[in-house]
Amino acid sequence: MTPSAKPSITGPVLLLAACLAMILGAYGFQYIGGFEPCQMCYWQRYAYYAAIPLAALAVVVAATRGMAASRLPVMLTGIALLVGMGIAGFHTGVEYHWWPGPETCSGPPVTGDIFHQEIGPGLIRCDETPWALFGVSMAGYNFVISGLLALFAFRLALKGRP
Repeated sequence: MTPSAKPSITGPVLLLAACLAMILGAYGFQYIGGFEPCQMCYWQRYAYYAAIPLAALAVVVAATRGMAASRLPVMLTGIALLVGMGIAGFHTGVEYHWWPGPETCSGPPVTGDIFHQEIGPGLIRCDETPWALFGVSMAGYNFVISGLLALFAFRLALKGRP
């Protein structure tokens, strides 16, 4: 194969790198920044746990068999990211009190010993925003980024389609 005939794997590599950056960012906020994730934060990570191996598969397939052959794993990556976007959107709504969240991590604020007796110590509430930039929470940013990555994946999968 000549250098000009090499398959372009740039798109799948960028998709994989972005997914890895998002999950590493989540771990950075947790372990370096000290922001303990709530139950719904973990749910958002599950989408990336699915997207990362799918994007890695897309890179391998694109490198060995060409971009056309990698359409399915790229499309599945986009679907995983779309699911993550939905979870992040739901979590954002819970944080901004647009709708109620799971009873296990949200509800009316209760403080003091009653809180620890009723719900348990160490509960991270899903309906509180521990960090925001320009009024947008981490879940809100994840909603936008997951959506953009899903669009990128779908565009990449349909690129050059007959």
